[in-house]
Amino acid sequence: MQPAVAQYVLFAAAVAILAKPTGLYLLFVFEQKEPWWAFERWLYRAAGVDPASEMTWAQYARAFVYFSLLGTLFVYAVFRLQDHLPFGPAASALTTPVTADLAANTALSFATTTTWQGYAGETTMRYATQLLGLASQGFLAGGAGLAVGFAFLRGFARAESPTLGNFWVDVTRAVIYVLLPLALLVTPFLIWQGVPMNFSAYTHLTTLEAGSQTIAQGPVAGLEAIKNLGTNGGGFFNTNGAHPFENPTGLTNFVELLAIVAVPAGMPYAFGRATGRREAGWSLFAVMAILFVVGLLLLHWAEGAANPRLASLGVVGGNLEGKETRFGVVGSVLGAAVTSNGATGSYVAMHDSFSPVGVLVILVNLLLGEIAFGGLGTGLYGLVMVAVIAMFVTGLMVGRTPEYCGKSLGIREMKYVALYTLLVPAVILPLSALAVSLEVGRAGLTTNAGAHGLAEILFAHASCAANNGMSMAGLSANTPFYNATLMVSMVAGRFGLTIPALALAGCLASRRTRPRSVGAVPSEGGMFVAIVLGTAMLVGALTYFAVLALGPVVEQLALVRAP
Repeated sequence: MQPAVAQYVLFAAAVAILAKPTGLYLLFVFEQKEPWWAFERWLYRAAGVDPASEMTWAQYARAFVYFSLLGTLFVYAVFRLQDHLPFGPAASALTTPVTADLAANTALSFATTTTWQGYAGETTMRYATQLLGLASQGFLAGGAGLAVGFAFLRGFARAESPTLGNFWVDVTRAVIYVLLPLALLVTPFLIWQGVPMNFSAYTHLTTLEAGSQTIAQGPVAGLEAIKNLGTNGGGFFNTNGAHPFENPTGLTNFVELLAIVAVPAGMPYAFGRATGRREAGWSLFAVMAILFVVGLLLLHWAEGAANPRLASLGVVGGNLEGKETRFGVVGSVLGAAVTSNGATGSYVAMHDSFSPVGVLVILVNLLLGEIAFGGLGTGLYGLVMVAVIAMFVTGLMVGRTPEYCGKSLGIREMKYVALYTLLVPAVILPLSALAVSLEVGRAGLTTNAGAHGLAEILFAHASCAANNGMSMAGLSANTPFYNATLMVSMVAGRFGLTIPALALAGCLASRRTRPRSVGAVPSEGGMFVAIVLGTAMLVGALTYFAVLALGPVVEQLALVRAP
């Protein structure tokens, strides 16, 4: 077996094996009727929360928004006050000023799990800022996303219920029973593999050529584990997971990527068990797996081939530009596939150097809403939204009452789904058009223009709307214009999608669950998988084909036709 095939197969097998036990554990955590640890009960008493009191979807959504707003304000305050915080590095090493617009953008970014970074971490943030402000949001914002995912799941699992659970209970359990134990497992492993965990000053060296070099370090492992587990993705260093102190070996690369996918991959199984339709859960997992594998193979084909212009000069081999030699094409491709599907911008290669087809695949993953596994909670409800569209259209086509998993789909439900589907393109496409139309937007294209420049701008807004944070790194986005417009994309992706998803769940939870019938369109099996895949591709193509044609498609045609 070829090394590439072996690594891809091993990763896919690990995800598939972990899906069932992870889903069972998530059900155990979130469906407990009573707190089962004294510390959990103490937290509820200290916060004045009654764990037995449940919320309607509107109350749940308000709590989620308030929680995210408080997180944003907290991180903003940490950034603005970081000069007064303890620990290193020395002030002389911090060369990037944390302006008000950068602080606001970054605070919202981490509080929404976007982690868009318009700065270099090692030259901007103190150690206390990285841990207190950024790592904390990996737990809190990630836990909030997982809580919303389970509230959405309850909408299909419950019948004639006015409530979806208690947000404060759900987010507490997500942090202390899911994210914290996993982080305590992954962090020592990373330290063992060579990821630093210290508060030492930066090391200044003299090279053999008599030049000077500064080696940044710090409590890296404390941020690295939770940024992946919480599908947050903020890098301690500017080059993120491509930096040898964040991701030193092929083994750490594999484990960190697996940490991104493991919990989201368990959500479909939890959905199937909670609704009493295990086949439906496995069918959702199959859709995720097919989308992931197809994208992975396309990426491997695109990056495994030599640049056509270099091939004409006799240069053979894969596209290694912008890739770490310790990972090569295989590890870099796997990293790009996982992070673009996993709502985690923890990139391990510079996507600006990917081939146009490679960029196209990553963009499609982002624009489809990262429904192949996705983020904590968001991947599940993003895919279920596509499944609801598929079942509604199919039911109308065959003359059946539209339903999914025993829940009838009426006008009210489809309005929420339509809002969910149309909101993001209604935000990112005009913002991208505005950026390429104005001089202040084009000024960020310091290295590329034309089709590639358009792809960079679209990539930035798509990444922020997907709450991902990965970038093509060719766009200088630390300006008031981009800090503001990208914040709009973040808000649309986090709150503009979560609220309609919770509203849909609230409607469905109040309905009766219909028993299975022979005449109903099946919500599981091969035909269901094919319908959902076709719906995802069709909706994505109708929405984004024009802008993708003007960006990476035009660039690829110019590349292969150039003399």
